[in-house]
Amino acid sequence: MGPLILLLHVEGVMKLIRAVSIVMIVLLSAVLWQWQKISQVYYAATLFWPHSIVDNFSNMDRAFNSVKLQQHQAKPWVYEFEEIASNYQFRESERSVNEFLERSNTTALIVFHQGKIRFEQYYLGTTANDRRISWSMAKSYLSALFGIAVAEGHIRSINQPVTDYVPSLLGTGYQDVTIKQVLQMSSGVAFNEDYGDFFSDINRFGRTIAFGGTFDDFATTLDNERVPGTYMHYVSIDTHVLGMVLRAATGQTYLDYFEQKLWSKLGSESNAYYVADDTGEPMVLGGLNMMSRDYLRLGVAFLNNGKIQGEQVIPVQWIQASTIPDAAYLMPGKRENSDHVFGYGYQWWVPEESEGEFFAWGIYGQFIYINQNLDTVIVKNSANTQFMDNDFNDPYETIEMFRGIARDISKGKK
Repeated sequence: MGPLILLLHVEGVMKLIRAVSIVMIVLLSAVLWQWQKISQVYYAATLFWPHSIVDNFSNMDRAFNSVKLQQHQAKPWVYEFEEIASNYQFRESERSVNEFLERSNTTALIVFHQGKIRFEQYYLGTTANDRRISWSMAKSYLSALFGIAVAEGHIRSINQPVTDYVPSLLGTGYQDVTIKQVLQMSSGVAFNEDYGDFFSDINRFGRTIAFGGTFDDFATTLDNERVPGTYMHYVSIDTHVLGMVLRAATGQTYLDYFEQKLWSKLGSESNAYYVADDTGEPMVLGGLNMMSRDYLRLGVAFLNNGKIQGEQVIPVQWIQASTIPDAAYLMPGKRENSDHVFGYGYQWWVPEESEGEFFAWGIYGQFIYINQNLDTVIVKNSANTQFMDNDFNDPYETIEMFRGIARDISKGKK
């Protein structure tokens, strides 16, 4: 073989090697991309499995897209530990606090009373440093932020249609629906929020996270089934629509506005994060993750009518409007035009026979409970796989347990 032929042969081999290398890199990249998607699908499918739910709820960023909120220097908590109530009354029977904490797969319980943390405990192998998923407690954070935007004049009136700010929702279930109606979960939009139904809207939304897609696009797929402002029907996507309005009204991303107007004011002991869609848009309806002590900070802010370290961060008027139902179909108690016994304000729940009581509530047992009359805030995180069983008694029993703890600790019982 002559030198020229040998050189051409070598060059041909090198070109072939380069071509094969490029193909391999492309194939490897595709495999890695698909592996990430496969991992997300697997994680979503096994998210609530009993053997992994506790760990999963503390590590949502392990498989899903997420966007971070940076730590802000927190004012140190004052501690003065006390024993909490050992029993409480529910359905005319006396029950054990410790038994219920175990039965509901509690992972964290913090009791704050008269400016101090009186009780703090972590369970099922979790620690104070775990950043736990909020689920729908995140809705109450958005509500607080929305009130700030209204006070700043970004939103002229909550009686405006949402389409004034988000025209992409014209022709969808949100056409002719006002911001206030969305705040009060009375948009009239048809939505199946049954977590046990694979084909439900909420699980269809969950698959948007796993398979890729945008939350904004999902909101445009929903239709209307009732006259807005006449029936309280819980629609998680209502909260995402509020996030769309907030972005359009302020001209900022949700994360930037949250960081600037609320998160940095609350202070924090650790970074937090939101689960996000493929575009990096946070899941404002339930994707917030933070330490339990940092969840407590929002509860204390609402306990103090929006004041944080002497600064009026959330308007007092918004606190009141958010936590006091203003229509018959929103009042606590059984009623024909509501799916719930609890009352509802602006993304906050109100229990029956309440005065100065309200709470943020997320599935699987996440709570920020505020009792202004007894100067108490209680945070409970859980991984309760039984939360849908027994006619959803868990939230009602939880509130009665909180009331028992608040009453006893305010009386100085030990």
